[in-house]
Amino acid sequence: MDITLVLIAIFSLVGFIFTFLAVIEKDLPKAVVFSAIQSAAYAALFYLLRAPDIVLVYLPVSVGLYPAALFFLIGKSERVEE
Repeated sequence: MDITLVLIAIFSLVGFIFTFLAVIEKDLPKAVVFSAIQSAAYAALFYLLRAPDIVLVYLPVSVGLYPAALFFLIGKSERVEE
């Protein structure tokens, strides 16, 4: 079996698990961290699928700017969802 297919399966599973954890988490900062990990897994998938141009845009936005904006907004509101 090709190692690329195994890595694609692993990163897909990691992305799915952290997406699920981000959705069910009540603590918003933890959900943002889970979402950033999921985004990093998907960026690795894009790289394995031979789309480095997508990775160069997706990684800084989804792992850097988006969580930073969400942390800023969470700081202005309540930390835990009711």
